[in-house]
Amino acid sequence: MNRNNPRKRFGQHFLTDQVVLASIIDAFSPKRDDRVLEIGPGTGMLTEHLLEHLENLVAIEVDRDMVTVLSQRYSCNSLSILQNDILKINIRSPKILGNSSRIRIIGNLPYNISTPLLFHMFDSLDIIQDMLFMVQKEVALRLIARVGNRNYGRLSVMAGLRVETDLLFDVAPESFSPSPKVTSSVIHMQPKLPFRSLKNQKRLDMIVKTAFSNRRKTLRNALSNVITAEQFHQAEIDDSLRPENLEPNDYLRLADLTN
Repeated sequence: MNRNNPRKRFGQHFLTDQVVLASIIDAFSPKRDDRVLEIGPGTGMLTEHLLEHLENLVAIEVDRDMVTVLSQRYSCNSLSILQNDILKINIRSPKILGNSSRIRIIGNLPYNISTPLLFHMFDSLDIIQDMLFMVQKEVALRLIARVGNRNYGRLSVMAGLRVETDLLFDVAPESFSPSPKVTSSVIHMQPKLPFRSLKNQKRLDMIVKTAFSNRRKTLRNALSNVITAEQFHQAEIDDSLRPENLEPNDYLRLADLTN
């Protein structure tokens, strides 16, 4: 097997369009002294462009064959390559963060892990300066969706409490090898400042997940085993509304009242 061939089990679609690659670099605007983490570099098409601007780039790749390709292609002091699963690694590790207090993150995310990866990143926003990702357009629309929009859901709420998200541009399937069956989007995410650690994190996650698992029901029925009528009253929330009618801060208020 050619080690440059993508593997389905890793959800690999390698970006090959040089115009799109240049647009990503322009949008990310890397500075020489930035500490940058690239997720899923694959064959290193984006890596090559990043190395033209950076003194410190850390790349995490789960595919051992791709790590071999990268190591052979780029042997320079500016690049550190780690073979690991990004969902299992602590980005606060000195191997990733180095001597920096904050890090910038970039990557063409495999579709099959994009949502869990975003939640994984949300746990470390205090050390993240910003993130620029290529994701499935469907995920991008969920991230930027507002109350009442058909794409508004759990991801919209949890992202809305933590980050400012901008959809920068779409990328056609033909820009990849192999071509995916869907359109992709490049998004930029920046932690909301001043950074705050969300209280009752597990409670919040549970309430939002439960609500949107029953999104066609009223809040009263969707959260009947979680929130009491008195607690809805305390939070000044009408329990006859549906889950998509609440702002992210409404869910946060419910979680803070019910610890």
